[in-house]
Amino acid sequence: MSLSIHDATVPVLVRALTNLVNVLDKGSAYAEAEKIDPAVLISMRLYPDMFPLTRQVQIVSDQAKGGVARLIGQEPPKWPDSEASFAELKERIQKTIAFVQAADAGKFEGAETRPVTLKFPNGALNFKSGWDYLSKFVLPNVYFHSTTTYGILRHCGVKLTKGDFIGPTDG
Repeated sequence: MSLSIHDATVPVLVRALTNLVNVLDKGSAYAEAEKIDPAVLISMRLYPDMFPLTRQVQIVSDQAKGGVARLIGQEPPKWPDSEASFAELKERIQKTIAFVQAADAGKFEGAETRPVTLKFPNGALNFKSGWDYLSKFVLPNVYFHSTTTYGILRHCGVKLTKGDFIGPTDG
């Protein structure tokens, strides 16, 4: 049995995004219980030269929606980076989940071998195939920025466990 690029993309991203919503829920509940202004938590960063929590979540969203869009041959949707609360961050992730889930499996046809190019003002990243793009860029970025979000909240005292990051494993 071979794994399709759709099956390696959509369910994996939906799981990571759903788990991120749960982590944000715990951060929001912690702020409320401890009488901490939620803006303090969402503006936190692990180190001065790293992005704050808000930007970490936005990048997870951008990678997920951009990854799916490029694999199915579309331009990624552009959303403003204006979230200023846990609720708005969770809403963005829910919107991302909806976008990812709405991607028709048939549109992934050929993505396995189709090259992907990301253009930036100072150059480009070229991937020889959708598999390379997914495995070397999209998924590592989604997990890096999700992990950093988790780490920021954990550092702030939110009671999170590895299980919160991984999610349920029973089926």
